Amino acid sequence: MSGLLALLDDVAGIAKVAAASVDDVIGQAAKAGAKAAGAVIDDAAVTPKYVTGFKPARELPIVWRIARGSIKNKLLFLLPIGLLLANFAPWVITPLLMLGGGYLCFEGAEKVYHLFVPHHHDADEPKDLTRDPAHLEEEKVQGAIKTDFILSAEIMTIALAEIPDSNIYMEAATLAAVAIGITVMVYGSVALIVKADDFGLLLSEKGRLSATRSFGRGIVKAMPGFLKGLMIVGTAAMLWVGGSIVIHGLDVLGAPWLYDTIHHIAEEVAHASTQAQGFIKWAVTAAFDGVFGLVLGLALIPIVSKLIVPAWNSLRGS
Repeated sequence: MSGLLALLDDVAGIAKVAAASVDDVIGQAAKAGAKAAGAVIDDAAVTPKYVTGFKPARELPIVWRIARGSIKNKLLFLLPIGLLLANFAPWVITPLLMLGGGYLCFEGAEKVYHLFVPHHHDADEPKDLTRDPAHLEEEKVQGAIKTDFILSAEIMTIALAEIPDSNIYMEAATLAAVAIGITVMVYGSVALIVKADDFGLLLSEKGRLSATRSFGRGIVKAMPGFLKGLMIVGTAAMLWVGGSIVIHGLDVLGAPWLYDTIHHIAEEVAHASTQAQGFIKWAVTAAFDGVFGLVLGLALIPIVSKLIVPAWNSLRGS
């Protein structure tokens, strides 16, 4: 009897440890995922364009195909690479983060730049809508998965940098939780966004009550503005997060002047107020990070367009 009680006590102890480990993984994943907000918002803002031009019946299957490609990117490629770097070459993490932060700054600044400099969208649109729909869908899906790979790499790198020092199994579990959670959140949101106008149209046509029909018409009218607002939020988040990553990376690499200056200014402004000092400090810091991200991104535009892109196209051509 005493042996059975001891065994049950051991089982209970193991269960407590397992439960604590799960709580730790979930907590660390939530914290790490929050740090990747800029890339996550941009992912959700960019993806809906890949399902435009298709029949409504194909929208959700296309989103599902992209989501499967995204989770494959994260779990089969990015997670093992991230774990290898973290455990065998941790000094690479900060430069990679800064590289990804620079990419976010470039993407955000390019969107701001195109607001003031007209450009053609032909490269983003199907050249011939009379082509085989299956072939066109395949092209769109593969293009979306390639774009997702870049954003997923940034998300996973940011998440990896936020995980406290632990064993490789905890890091793997946390990264897997981040990968699955963010993919579900992003592509679940995308699915809701791309079907919202169809839902609104259904309510406006078949709603039993006039209020229901009016609500449906309101959804249809609001969607273009909502998508535009989402793009603005995504752009601002990219500049803020990208600028913050680069500034923090400079501090880690031994160039703390910019980080310390922004921190000092934010402290001074916050202390000048008697209320919401924490929020004011965060807002001032985010604003400076965003401005820095915009300036850095604008500086990167000619470098990317005149040097990197031609070099890459030349390599692909050869």
